[in-house]
This record gives sequence, structure tokens and C-alpha cells, in this order.
Amino acid sequence: MEIGVLNSLTNGGRCFEHVSQFGLHVCQLVSWDLSLATPEIAATAKAEAARAGVRICAMWGGVPGPAKWNFTEGPVTLGLVPPEHRRERVAALKRWVDFSVWVGAPAVITHCGFIPENMTDPNYAPVVAAIREVAEYGKAKGIGFWFETGQETPIVLLRTIEQVGTGNLGINLDPANLILYGKGNPIDSLDVFGPYVRNIHVKDGFYPTEGKNLGREVPVGQGRVRFPEFMRRLKEIGFTGELIIEREIGGDEQIRDIRQCVTDLKKWLA
Repeated sequence: MEIGVLNSLTNGGRCFEHVSQFGLHVCQLVSWDLSLATPEIAATAKAEAARAGVRICAMWGGVPGPAKWNFTEGPVTLGLVPPEHRRERVAALKRWVDFSVWVGAPAVITHCGFIPENMTDPNYAPVVAAIREVAEYGKAKGIGFWFETGQETPIVLLRTIEQVGTGNLGINLDPANLILYGKGNPIDSLDVFGPYVRNIHVKDGFYPTEGKNLGREVPVGQGRVRFPEFMRRLKEIGFTGELIIEREIGGDEQIRDIRQCVTDLKKWLA
């Protein structure tokens, strides 16, 4: 397991100092700006990553349109679930697949949204079809399509992977998101979809305490993920992917928390 960090695609692709300052050599590249998904910016990013000695382990691709990270508007705005945004977002994810090819990343990651729990929901089959369209496009180009956990329960995610059935699907397991959304216990989730986990977002938090808003994110080790136990369980199932640190704040506090997280992860891995 190699420790890395989320890294925003900025400055025309010259953007890897954020990774290097922590002494790390792997990142997930992330962007919500589709105008950056060009061959030219990909070429710059690929060259700059090589110069910095940083491996891009995946491309986290955002999609256009509204995104509300709560329980009221989230189900009708996030991912591939809202039918009025679906075609545009499928096209956007295909662009991120192309960018992944150009930049040398093996997979695209995104949030697919509040996928219906009920398979007989009229919206379930169209969501599956949209995911399949993106996944098939990626498969033809040698690119994986990975779900970041959050809005769906573990069994819904497993069921959807089975329903899509393209063979290039995986999971970017954000253990904190399972907690923040009240969707499951991250350690137990590995019993459900463990074989599909490709990499991890190292993040922590608390369960929701009221019905409209997500739980609260906190520094790694201070929430309910139980990271030492979580890391032991990852080893037990044979996980060898990347541990990508994510801290959803900015400034000096984010830098301090990431540095501390690197230290703690090394201790837990040992």
C-alpha cells in the first residue's frame, strides 16, 4: 500500500508541488473543470508528474451541473441519477476517460449519486444503463471506471457493479463517506464489496446526527472509521492499492493535518 494525496489539476497541468511537499510519490488527480480535459493539458501534466516523480493512480472527474452535498437536494442533483443532467454528465465522464488515456491514468473515479436502493424503482435501470455506457467507453480504451463510495449503501454498490457487468468497474472506498452519509460501517463494507476496492480515500468523520445534513468530517484518527482496525482488515483481504489522503479543508490546517496523517499511516502500516 502506497501513501498518496488528492491533487487538483491546476496551472495548466503544472501542479504536483502539493504532492511533493509531503514527500509522496502518488496522487489522484482531481478536477471539476471539463475545459481542462485537453490533450495539451494532459501532456503537460504527464510531463510534470514525471519530472516530480509522481505517479497518477487515477483521475477523479467531476461533472457539470448542480451538486448539493446533503440529504435534501443531493438525491436530485448528484451524479448520474438526475435524468435531466444524465446525458451531459455521461458525455463529461467520457471526456475524463479520454483525458485519463492522454495523462496515463488507469481509471476514472466519480460519484454516481444516490443510486436507488429499490431495483424496481423506474430510475434504477436508466442509471445502470448510463454507468454501463461510461464503463464500456472506458473499457474500449483500457480505462477502468471506479465508484467513489458515499451516497449508496454497500449492497447497492455491489448490486450495481454486478448489473453493469463490464469487468472494468472498481471502487474508490472513502470510509468516511460511508459514515458521513450514514450508509454503513467501512470495516464491515469490505465483507460486501472488498474484491472490488481499488484504492482508498483516507478520510475520517462522524455519523449524521440530524436528518438533513451529512455528518462532520474530522482529521484522520479522530472520527469513527477506526483506522488501525480498518488498515488491518485491508491487509487481511489482500488489498495492495493506494491510500490517498483527503482533507476537505484548506490552508495551513489542511497541510498540518495531511502531514500528521502521513505519519500516522506509516505507523499503522508498520
